[in-house]
Amino acid sequence: MDSLSIKYLLIGVVTFGFLFEKTLSYLNIKRPLTSIPKSLEEYLSVTKLKEAKTYQQVNFRFGVISGLFSFTLTICLILLGVFGWVDEWLRNIISHPMLLSLAYFAIIFICSDLLSIPFDFYHTFVIEEKFGFNKASKATFFSDKLKGYLLSIIVGGGLLFLLLYLIHQIGKDFWWQFWIISAIFMVMVNLFYTAWILPFFNKLKPLEDGELKQKIVNYTEKVSFPLENLFVIDGSKRSSKANAFFSGFGKRKKVVLYDTLIEQHTPEELVAVLAHEVGHYKKRHIILGMTAGILQVGLLLFILAQFIYSKNMSFALGGNEMAIHLNIIGFTMLFSPISMVLGIFMNMISRKNEFEADAFAKETYAGEPLAEALKTLSINTLSNINPHPWYVFVNYSHPPLLERLKKLER
Repeated sequence: MDSLSIKYLLIGVVTFGFLFEKTLSYLNIKRPLTSIPKSLEEYLSVTKLKEAKTYQQVNFRFGVISGLFSFTLTICLILLGVFGWVDEWLRNIISHPMLLSLAYFAIIFICSDLLSIPFDFYHTFVIEEKFGFNKASKATFFSDKLKGYLLSIIVGGGLLFLLLYLIHQIGKDFWWQFWIISAIFMVMVNLFYTAWILPFFNKLKPLEDGELKQKIVNYTEKVSFPLENLFVIDGSKRSSKANAFFSGFGKRKKVVLYDTLIEQHTPEELVAVLAHEVGHYKKRHIILGMTAGILQVGLLLFILAQFIYSKNMSFALGGNEMAIHLNIIGFTMLFSPISMVLGIFMNMISRKNEFEADAFAKETYAGEPLAEALKTLSINTLSNINPHPWYVFVNYSHPPLLERLKKLER
């Protein structure tokens, strides 16, 4: 394809992605209020149901405004050739190709993040604050930003350096070598995330001795799941929303419970939530998910290798000569439809895995406390209990609440 055709293709892909996403969101938000299901009558009032709908509408309008800003800016950058102008300006300062690419991505990252700060700030301190979710101070907000920049420079910059080095030194075969590096990195992150990265933002402490810990120990012994690393994270410093997650495998496996989760649930419900997480481990969902992620990265890199030396891609973005960094920018736009399809497929697998983990918790512990925990979590976070089926199909990594309750309470 010539550069002009690629330019229009980029505009078409970006436009399609924006319209597709916002159309689904519109269908979801226009879904009428449902009557309160019998299984939620003790938890959900009409007032709470209307509040949840209002929360979803406010987030929808915010998403339209922020998304429209990002979409319009991207289209303007493509049409006006700004991506290419930045490349030409940097070439007058930097001659080394790798340093040129690193400087280019640094400028794009900084500008992109600075533009997103007002939207992030508004969402945190206006929307989340209004509905009682935000617990973060402004100091914490900006501290997180600075820490994020530092991690991006160290980790993201290091990976980007290796990618650019392989591209410049090896040629099109760079993809499978960087794929190996990426796979090792993904495994390392899974193993050491809670030990190396998470403490950068949050405090982790071992779960204290008491009724909850004893119940958890009794359960894990019953299902032959030796667990030495059980931590509580101070999630309440940023949000009142609760969560729990599992990371690592082998001797480095860890279960992390948010302090907000412990505050909002009974010990029985917390053990049921833990049983669900153990189910993911026992069913090998974590290993399979990581494998799928590694395969996706391999596919992405292979396709990138076909575009990486395209002069017309660089010209389409306003460049005067072939530039690796311009081609990577263009590729990320063109890859978005493939990424969306892969995302849909991964969400389908994830929803299946959630049902399996629920079933494991029901079989090895009890279904009722897990159902109670899911109800509390959903109501407290003002979740949509009646989402549009197409929105669920594309975006939901977890099944809707009522579907999970139907299976648990069967």
